[in-house]
Amino acid sequence: MGSAIGLQGRATARRAANSSAMDGAARWGLVARGVLYLLIGALAWQIAFGTGAEQADQGGALRELSEKPLGGFLIWAVGVGLVGMALWRLSEALFGASGPDGRKATKRLLSAGRFVFYCFGAYTVLSFAMGESGSGSSDQRSQDITARALDLPAGQWLVGAVGLGIAAAGLMIAVRALMRKFRKHLKDGHLPRRARRLIDTLGIGGGLARGATFAVAGVFAVQAAADYDPDKTKGMDDTLRSFADTPAGPALLVVMAVGLVMFGVFSIALARWRDV
Repeated sequence: MGSAIGLQGRATARRAANSSAMDGAARWGLVARGVLYLLIGALAWQIAFGTGAEQADQGGALRELSEKPLGGFLIWAVGVGLVGMALWRLSEALFGASGPDGRKATKRLLSAGRFVFYCFGAYTVLSFAMGESGSGSSDQRSQDITARALDLPAGQWLVGAVGLGIAAAGLMIAVRALMRKFRKHLKDGHLPRRARRLIDTLGIGGGLARGATFAVAGVFAVQAAADYDPDKTKGMDDTLRSFADTPAGPALLVVMAVGLVMFGVFSIALARWRDV
């Protein structure tokens, strides 16, 4: 009797994961992610030209959004969209993603990691929507979390491992973008040729910028662990600003800003053209 109920429960959960409601949640989540990256890219552009007052991170994007007409509603919409994104990734972790290799253990593990990532993103956005301070500076949050982690037993090893993981994730994002891995998730039969070329351009440029941001942030975390100095950890804003400190100067930050805007448009395009 118990096993029959368990099987019935799993079947119900699987049907929910493959339902039109989950499809809609995933697409809404892709749009929400795209909006955030569009705003972060625009803020990074302003910083590169010395006209930006907001930080180029999720908190800055939300503050920018809050100043728009219906800003409060838009922030709630983004937060709910990220909840949908998290639920979609959870369903992939539990039941497998679309495509022939979607049930592989590695794919499901990646989906589980993305579920945790989007849960955190949704929490910070919804905290901001409710007037809480959970969406402050990404740089300060990163340093606070690093300081607490360094005080744990084997804290340096933990922070170093997390930093290496973030850097590896960034490299993976960039390599997958260059290899156009996103193509296998597209509704190819329904995609016009011009749209396919546009998505290729957006996916490569946007993926490289997003991957580089993650990879550099991971390197800073490893450096913080090696030096036992949480102040060397950088959130998205300080990570992006560090590109302007290279020999290329603000020009490299402009390239990164354009890339993040491209990723935002790419994410919104996926809401229309991706199989979920």
